[in-house]
Formats: sequence, structure tokens, C-alpha cells
Amino acid sequence: MTKRANAKYKIDRRMGENIWGRPKSPVNKREYGPGQHGQRRKGKMSDFGTQLKAKQKLKGYYANLSERQFRKTYDEAIRLTGDSSENLIGLLERRLDMVVYRSKFVPTIFAARQFVSHGHVKVNGKRVTIASIRLRAGDTIELTDKAKGLATVLEAVQLAERDTPDYIEVDHKGMTARLVRIPALSDVPYPVQMQPNLVVEYYSR
Repeated sequence: MTKRANAKYKIDRRMGENIWGRPKSPVNKREYGPGQHGQRRKGKMSDFGTQLKAKQKLKGYYANLSERQFRKTYDEAIRLTGDSSENLIGLLERRLDMVVYRSKFVPTIFAARQFVSHGHVKVNGKRVTIASIRLRAGDTIELTDKAKGLATVLEAVQLAERDTPDYIEVDHKGMTARLVRIPALSDVPYPVQMQPNLVVEYYSR
């Protein structure tokens, strides 16, 4: 099990949103936060609070990255030319575990991180076990022969709750995928609204 697998739905409840769009999310039944005071009326959130929530939601969506990993990604995004918020999304979506998840080879992003670390994925023909490695446009991934027959993979491919985005070409018969291009924010199929511009504001204070 990954370190956050058993607690991933706590993120949903804390945010008050079903951030992965999963049918089992507790937010589908009750949208208020956890704890005995979860149903209390919330006051108006400060600018800092709004920015912090945007950061926590985006960080949580990507398998609850550590603060160090997420800050490092932000630092890289602002060094690149162009819009920093778009750069941030592009860097996050290029992660190997994210491409595996988007390709529907696994049911959750948490499972994708574990899947890669167990050596089930090849990048351009070479086995890779580092989930955070970033792909470039044109790179291909392929599942190992053993992974192609796993029940979790076969079940994930049939999931109707999400589709593969158009910036990834997927062959579910051959269990391969190719990153066609680096996506923009508008290309990414988030189940809820993400605000990377507020994340940039948070870190640039």
C-alpha cells in the first residue's frame, strides 16, 4: 500500500469536494468537512486561505505530493518562459505516474505511483521505477508482460468514470500509450475546478 492510500478520501472531505470524481468519495453523501464541527457555517475565507486551499487541493490531487516535491515543481515552473500557472500544470501532468493514470492503466493516481515503483512500466523500452520522472512529448510507455494480465489493469481499462484525454494516445489492446503534447490547463480533465494561478500567488507572497 502507498502511504496515503488509506487516507486519500480525507483529502476529499477536507476540501469539501470530490477532487478525483470517484463514485466512492464520502463527499457524494455529505459535503461538509470532517469532525464534530464540520457542519458549522463557514465564514468568508481570506485571500491567504483561498490560496492555501487551492494549493492543498492541487497538491492532494497528484497523490498528495510532499510539500518539498510540490514546491520544487513550482520553482521549476516559474523559471520556464510563459505563464507560470500553465507551466505548473504541464510539469505535473508530465509525471510518469500521472500519464499511467490518465491512460487508464490503473484506477487511481495513488495506485499509479505504486504501479510504477513496482517496476510494471517501461518508458521508451526501458523499465522505470521512479514515479516522478517527467516524460517529453513523443515519449511512449508500455506495461510489462506480467502487468498486462493483472486484474487491476484489466478492470481499470473498463472504468466508465473517466476518459483518456486527447493529449495522450492510448492502445489498450497493446497496453501502450504516448504523450502527444504537453497539455494546457484547459486540456486537463479535472473533475473539479483547479486554480493554479492562486497556487502561484500563494508561493510568490
